[in-house]
Amino acid sequence: MADKVHVIKKTVRLMPSEASVLAEKSKNAGMNEAEYLRFLISQKPNDYPEIRKLLKELINEVNRIGVNINQITFHHNVELYSKEDKEQLIAYMRKLNLEVKKVVDMVGN
Repeated sequence: MADKVHVIKKTVRLMPSEASVLAEKSKNAGMNEAEYLRFLISQKPNDYPEIRKLLKELINEVNRIGVNINQITFHHNVELYSKEDKEQLIAYMRKLNLEVKKVVDMVGN
């Protein structure tokens, strides 16, 4: 049965070494060869598995830091805020900035 989205069929000739590289890269990306070739053509940075993984890790780290910041803010609101809490908040913000910078450096602007 024909695919309703991808209706144009193309034939590609590859050298054996190129075919093995394509097979390996598509397998590592968790895609079949046709999906991998369409992926390469689209060149959408958010589609790259490595970038998706980095962004997911960044989101998780930001969420963990956010929970800690919320706890410090709660302590401040009930007047349990101490100098150590302020130092801890600054440390969390530095960690957050470093994580964001790391991902931006890896992904690019």
